[in-house]
Amino acid sequence: MPSERPIGIFDSGIGGLSVLHHVRNLLPAENLIYVSDRAHLPYGNKAGEFILNRSEHIAAFLMQRDVKAIVIACNTATAVAVAHLRKHFSLPIVGMEPGVKPATQKSRNGMIGVLATEGTLVSGKFRSLVEQHSNGTDIFYCPCHGWVETIEHNGAAHDKTYKMVERELMPLLEKGVDTLVLGCTHYPFIKDTIQQVAGSLITIIDTGEAVANQLRRRLTEEDILSPSLPPGREDYWCSASPENTRQLIEKIQGRPCVVKRLPQQDC
Repeated sequence: MPSERPIGIFDSGIGGLSVLHHVRNLLPAENLIYVSDRAHLPYGNKAGEFILNRSEHIAAFLMQRDVKAIVIACNTATAVAVAHLRKHFSLPIVGMEPGVKPATQKSRNGMIGVLATEGTLVSGKFRSLVEQHSNGTDIFYCPCHGWVETIEHNGAAHDKTYKMVERELMPLLEKGVDTLVLGCTHYPFIKDTIQQVAGSLITIIDTGEAVANQLRRRLTEEDILSPSLPPGREDYWCSASPENTRQLIEKIQGRPCVVKRLPQQDC
């Protein structure tokens, strides 16, 4: 039956806010709980066991707050933990995956570049995704070392950010790619910079909207969409400094918020 219980969304940092944005636009009446695990940022270079452990901790924390669904707003955490979490928790769990399929459909020359963390690129889930949808397309990978940390610390409008993007993208552009896949939820925050470096003829694929649509489908199937009128409330939690995280969130969203620190056992 329709439910006002919240939806939990988590990421290693503030990247998942790019997904929360799409969820909020599509589901304005839903109550949302966002967890930023910034004390352990980034996930992309961490061992799988560590990421699985953090994902379990955060999912358990969200379950304690009676969420009706969970969105893993992190490609690396999805690749490592989504199957495990779905086995252990009986509620809709929606994950991320790089948009390889839509990229193959939109590419004009069959040459695609995937921008992602190393953890995503080496995962079995990502390799299976490529095998399933590549269809003879040439796919080149870019493990964007340091991008997550730079976005967290410097934001989008910064000289370091532009130079970082330019350094990583040039080898892909020289290979002739005409489509770029944003394989990390942090990267939409610098989409304009990526487009500026790559040029207007390059297509950029972001799967945040598709994830929001999948979440709505799952809530509809379970008949647990919120019956309330919008707007829904948003609660923010983090494993690092609440004050620093609050400042980042407010800078991105352009409105005030309150950020609470996760209980010690979940940090």
